[in-house]
Amino acid sequence: MNTYLITGGAGFIGANFVKHMRRAYPDSRLIVLDALTYAGNLGTIREDIDGAHCLFVKGDICDRALLTELFDRHPIRYVVNFAAESHVDRSIEDPQLFLTTNILGAQNLLDAARRAWVTGKDGAGYPVWKDGVRFHQVSTDEVYGSLGDAGYFRETTPLDPRSPYSASKTSADLFVKAYFETYRMPVSITRCSNNYGPYHFPEKLIPLIINNILEGKKLPVYGDGSNVRDWLYVEDHCKAIDAVIHRGTPGEVYNVGGHNERTNIDIVRTVIRTVRQLMTERPEYRRALKKRETDAGGQLSVDWIHDGLIAFVKDRLGHDRRYAIDPAKITAELGWTPETDFDTGIVRTVRWYLEHQAWVEDITKGDYMNYYERMYAGREL
Repeated sequence: MNTYLITGGAGFIGANFVKHMRRAYPDSRLIVLDALTYAGNLGTIREDIDGAHCLFVKGDICDRALLTELFDRHPIRYVVNFAAESHVDRSIEDPQLFLTTNILGAQNLLDAARRAWVTGKDGAGYPVWKDGVRFHQVSTDEVYGSLGDAGYFRETTPLDPRSPYSASKTSADLFVKAYFETYRMPVSITRCSNNYGPYHFPEKLIPLIINNILEGKKLPVYGDGSNVRDWLYVEDHCKAIDAVIHRGTPGEVYNVGGHNERTNIDIVRTVIRTVRQLMTERPEYRRALKKRETDAGGQLSVDWIHDGLIAFVKDRLGHDRRYAIDPAKITAELGWTPETDFDTGIVRTVRWYLEHQAWVEDITKGDYMNYYERMYAGREL
């Protein structure tokens, strides 16, 4: 039975990965480590935690003693590191927090795995590693910087981070690569495009727009909305990580993209249209509306859900213009391709949020509202 340490497993992508692994490898053991900061929600994975095949530990990857204890107590074979501060806006507000978690935390995790997995030295003085172990770093396409109107990020693209967040992720990637080169540690890295899907914290674009529509709020769009991102359905991303940790070449980087470039304003308009369409087809979904207006027939109205809700706001500092991923390497070497086209994925995502408002209400309590007010104060919503 393989044992996996999944850090940040109560966050958006981490929680979806936990669910994927429970389905794909029901006889394996998952140890989920999460500090449960504002974007981590134990309720997301509570049904997956059974005490036998899935255990939860509340803790920080910066806690050296805790990591040592986990490796001492469990025969961990794989580490999959999702743990990170991940929002660019927050990194602009508090850069040092991102250095602490994303760089020092990743290095601490690397050292804990190294202490547990090294069994001796070879004739040249290099560490000898336990068979079949793997440290996997989940990274981002933002480490490459910004693209012009043409071209794609490839694994050979020079690293050129533009925000404190992407700089911290770049540094973590380089530490992972350094451990491979210096210690021959069996590592891998994936760099993904923008994820979307269930359990996404509503500070990010798609869930933010859905949540604001339901509350009858304006829909903030940075600048003129022409910034381009490639969108990847989160379940497809989880399958890519699965492929890399089990079949990827140690020391390699794999880009994971969704073949779906869209401007931010197009995404917002698509979400508006999808929410209205689903509520028109399924009137029971209107129960999710916090803004309640009735139509001539006495039903909750959706007539006010339209592009007029959009509010262009002052642009983010250092806002990268375009990201686009070329996933040719992972397709050629591991046979992975995105399975979910955007038209299917966005309907599936919006429907999930309409059907899981209790989860949304639980995760948006407290710090989220304070953060929302700080981020958009003075931006002319």
